Amino acid sequence: MTISRVDPYARLNPRPIPPEAYIKEETYRHTRAPVDLAVTLIPDAYTSHEFFEIERERVFAKSWVVVGFASQVEKPGQVIVAEVAGRSIIVARDKQGKLRAFHNVCRHRAAKLLDDDVRMVRNNRIRCPYHSWTYDLEGRCLGTPLFEGSDIPKEAQVAFDMSGVKAFDKADYGLLPVRVENWGFLVFVNLDTEAEPLAKQLGDLPERLSGHRLDEWRVVREKGYHVAANYKLVGENFLEYYHLPWVHPELVKVSRMEDHYRWQGPGMYSGFCTTPISQNSEAGGWQGLPPLSSLSEEDAVSARFALLFPNTAISVLPNHAFVIVAKPVGPDQTLEKTVILSHPESLEDPDAEEKLNQLMRFWDLVNLQDIEIVERVQEGISNPAYRGGRMCYKFEETLHRYQNMIVDKMVGIDQVPPGDEEGMVQMFRSGETDLA
Repeated sequence: MTISRVDPYARLNPRPIPPEAYIKEETYRHTRAPVDLAVTLIPDAYTSHEFFEIERERVFAKSWVVVGFASQVEKPGQVIVAEVAGRSIIVARDKQGKLRAFHNVCRHRAAKLLDDDVRMVRNNRIRCPYHSWTYDLEGRCLGTPLFEGSDIPKEAQVAFDMSGVKAFDKADYGLLPVRVENWGFLVFVNLDTEAEPLAKQLGDLPERLSGHRLDEWRVVREKGYHVAANYKLVGENFLEYYHLPWVHPELVKVSRMEDHYRWQGPGMYSGFCTTPISQNSEAGGWQGLPPLSSLSEEDAVSARFALLFPNTAISVLPNHAFVIVAKPVGPDQTLEKTVILSHPESLEDPDAEEKLNQLMRFWDLVNLQDIEIVERVQEGISNPAYRGGRMCYKFEETLHRYQNMIVDKMVGIDQVPPGDEEGMVQMFRSGETDLA
């Protein structure tokens, strides 16, 4: 007699789920279970266009989202153009040194003011390409239009000038502001005018990384990637090292399984660390540039990793940082912007350029391996037969924490998860076999 076992998850997360269920707590009851009993986030969260549209408004339009790096806007005239929840945003630093952010929309006829690749504006002014309405870096409207630099004869300018229009004052037509703050080398915006300050979302992370003096670090390398997968898969893959022996044979030599610790306090982030960092292998590694000399004894030998909710992964090492900003462009498409940053002190090394190139080659190798595997996950999760999988709690607690932050936002809960009771929790010991 043949006995067939029943899949205990076969009745979980029926597919398809009606879109109205995406904002209901009951939909996520299996992900809400304690991590040692939990099931992964519903597959629709990675495949459904309806989920993606709701997520843009409930997650990205209601969170502090990384849009760039402080060294990219350290001087007046430098700008960052970024997209958050489908809105194009301009970030600039005004003549007084204050960070400003605005919707990338002209107040006249809504033309997009700056192209996505613009990094500097002329004369500290933002000029609309449609009708030449022009704004300063404080967002004030300077001219409607501004004739400076135009070929319009002076005697013809009166026909274009709006200064005599009834019930119109250009002071009422400045750029539409967006909340902007920075921490360390990162610049954040928040579309929600009622949101708590950035400090609440970051929690204790600034204190944990205070010894690195991150506000002094500069972008030194950049590279972009296209990923045929949901942005959350990028973040979830970053958060767990369960896959290292099989996906990253080079990385696991410099970031050994037994040297991984969960490392997270209260805040909208999930974190872990590797300590100590192992020496480079033939394939490369994280050593090379000299470490920041002022680091504590512990920080000088440790790599700190944090996924900042909702979509930015930062890897902070003694001599450099590697950052991935995973920009969602569809339920199954993500654009990754990656950068390497380092402290000016580390860059004084006479061989800094070659050592930075080595770091970029190593991170590129690791990232391409990750992209290949998360694209495989995207293919599998799109199969209607898949209903969700069991968490492996010894390795995936950080992932479980992140998925529940997503659930909170989707169902309208505004809360910051607490931290671990211990500062560092070792997650793997050689010889352990009990994984679930």
